[in-house]
Amino acid sequence: MKSIPLSNSGLNVSALGFGAMYLGTRSNTETSFQLLDDYVAAGGNFIDTANIYSHWVQGFKGGESETLIGEWLRQRGNRDQVIIASKVGFPYQNVKQELSPATIAQECDRTLKRMGIDTLDVYYAHVDDYNTPLEETLEAFNKLVTAGKVRHIAASNYRAWRLEQAHSISTANGWAEFCCVQQRHTYLRVKPGGSTKPQVASNEDLFDYARFHSFPIVAYSILLGGAYTKNSIPPEYAGADTDARLAMLNTIAAETGATINQVIVAWMLHSNYPVIPLIAASSYTQLAENLGALDVKLSADQMGRLDAAKGGL
Repeated sequence: MKSIPLSNSGLNVSALGFGAMYLGTRSNTETSFQLLDDYVAAGGNFIDTANIYSHWVQGFKGGESETLIGEWLRQRGNRDQVIIASKVGFPYQNVKQELSPATIAQECDRTLKRMGIDTLDVYYAHVDDYNTPLEETLEAFNKLVTAGKVRHIAASNYRAWRLEQAHSISTANGWAEFCCVQQRHTYLRVKPGGSTKPQVASNEDLFDYARFHSFPIVAYSILLGGAYTKNSIPPEYAGADTDARLAMLNTIAAETGATINQVIVAWMLHSNYPVIPLIAASSYTQLAENLGALDVKLSADQMGRLDAAKGGL
């Protein structure tokens, strides 16, 4: 699997990241370990989790994904072969939704303890906190880098103008800078007036920012939880473009012999701005399908038609 740079961080991550949200909860230990093993065997090295995963699953409280990954790292002895990313910002247990310096410091220590590691490779601000001055948030993240607890920092669910504001603040102070943004991103577009709150969906402003700055978008919810194959498109994506874009997906799938899901992932990999799709799977069959997107080659004409597909007014 090819790798791409995370901006100027010096990190090179695999073209497909692995979304570990349900490891240790919906996926039991045996299945979780096998999925991670298969992903790494395919050349993957970028594993994504968060402190809150997955507290909303009945019987769990958050931290399970981090704990499972930590045990997998210990048993496999492969910490130096993978890039581990986690996040702070959303609420769980008795932790508020915020990016105050105290919460950032506390949650980083809890994450490191759960995973049994000394340093996180990438630590995300999971949600933009408008109630805490951005300077305070960035300074707190920078202290983690200085202390050796975090190698690089990143943003998630940030709009382009806030990324530029963060860049200016970090540059002015000589602090660590965001190296990528993790955003909700899929082939269908959110309809005008549609909302994905509290998550932030990618848009043309972000694409321009990513293109101009070579700033990777780490894409999550790329397949909308199986909506494309279940024919159950979320209402916020059911707009004027939907039928035309779904029809184009089917056309390109027929032309390439790929599945619809593989076409979506391949479209991201062929985009003219850097995108790292996060693939998630609950079975080996799903993982194999996602990995198969690496072999799907889209021509310039096919990419043009995928990009241009839209419905009437």
